Amino acid sequence: MPFGYYSLPFCRPPDGIKDSAENLGELLMGDRIENSPYRFRMFTNESDLILCHVDPLSAVELALLKRRIDEFYQVNVLLENLPAIRYTNKDDLVLRWTGYPIGVRVRDSHFIFNHLKFIVLVHKYEEPTTLATASTSTLGSSTSADYPNSPGYMVVGFEVVPCSFQHDTESIKNLKMYDKYPTKIQCEPTTVAMEVKEKQPLVFTYEVSFVESDIRWPSRWDAYLKMEGAKVHWFSILNSLMVIAFLAGIVLVILLRTVRRDLTRYEELDKEAQAQMNEELSGWKLVASDVFRAPSNATLLCVMVGDGVQILGMAVVTIMFAALGFMSPASRGALVTGMLFFYSVLGIAAGYAGVRLWKTINCGDRSGWTSISLKVACFFPGLAFLILSILNFLLWGSQSTGAIPFSLFVVLLLLWFCISLPLTLVGGYLGAKAPHIEFPVRTNQITRKPSTKVPFLVAGSWRRDSTLWYSFH
Repeated sequence: MPFGYYSLPFCRPPDGIKDSAENLGELLMGDRIENSPYRFRMFTNESDLILCHVDPLSAVELALLKRRIDEFYQVNVLLENLPAIRYTNKDDLVLRWTGYPIGVRVRDSHFIFNHLKFIVLVHKYEEPTTLATASTSTLGSSTSADYPNSPGYMVVGFEVVPCSFQHDTESIKNLKMYDKYPTKIQCEPTTVAMEVKEKQPLVFTYEVSFVESDIRWPSRWDAYLKMEGAKVHWFSILNSLMVIAFLAGIVLVILLRTVRRDLTRYEELDKEAQAQMNEELSGWKLVASDVFRAPSNATLLCVMVGDGVQILGMAVVTIMFAALGFMSPASRGALVTGMLFFYSVLGIAAGYAGVRLWKTINCGDRSGWTSISLKVACFFPGLAFLILSILNFLLWGSQSTGAIPFSLFVVLLLLWFCISLPLTLVGGYLGAKAPHIEFPVRTNQITRKPSTKVPFLVAGSWRRDSTLWYSFH
């Protein structure tokens, strides 16, 4: 559950807290980007800078801070739209984490990370139109046209090292923001020193170092997209595919041998023997004329098939656009926004699939297609909207930043009733006009009840669950 950074006793910007403009996807994901008091100057290394002094902690602030530390909350920092990365070593592996923890608990004591060491990777360009510097508070940028004799730099990496340092509050009580700390601060990530206590003031400091890098601007997100242990992941996927192929092959071989044996026996018999054999049907021939029988709840089947087509189409189109590079990780919220847009537009496919299946089940009768279209347009979105509303009320009650504003609910309703619903009706109309699907066999008038023996039910689920079990083990 996300919470605002300034809900804890941290340093605030001198010009006040300002929210960044966010799109639909960012709001739904619970991202709230605010400015920070940290000052960065392009290619200017600064160390031992005082950020602020925090008033002595009250009992309420101390309890909240300890709870956030116990719950392993992280602080996410952005520079030029790049999240800060923290590197840790474990079992000869280099692990990457976005953000840094608020603090750490050692036995019964809580320690806060009050000193941050920022490492900014920059790539140098000689072209006059590249970025030259970053601003101080909002970490923006300006062009090298303002600095005609200086090269341009682009931020291609952002790292953070959190440290816990015991400050002498008396020696720095008269210092202001961005003043130099009187002594050298030794940033040791493996040691903690600043324990949080009631009625104890907190001092926050930081340092910034710029490092030239060979990473170019188009490749700056590679460090965030790398996955440790990718070989193990692919090995698990291959194992699952092999198990699925093996089990499917067994079923296919048994089915082919059974059908081929029955067809061979039919060819060797005369007409009288075939007629006698038809009276003693067994195996797959028992259900050959019942597989296309209309289900007991045909409406629900058509609605779920239509919604499934819409969700599947949305997933396929979104993956295609993401693979082509139209949804870069640098564009925050673009993935969720694209999913909502494609889902709304593909309402026409949902209406077409649901109504045409309804018409096929009714043997060409299209009456009631409007009702089916409306149910297709409202079933899954209505269920999702209900769950979203319940979760949002819980987030509101917890004062979480993940709660979406009321204006976003209005936007979602407009997408639903002004785009998705009309397109679903259009798709339903096209499905009603389309010819129904002809079944390859005639359905028996007398319903044959299938077997419900427990061993067969268990065997049907065993094939599916065995692949999952094999993947996890």
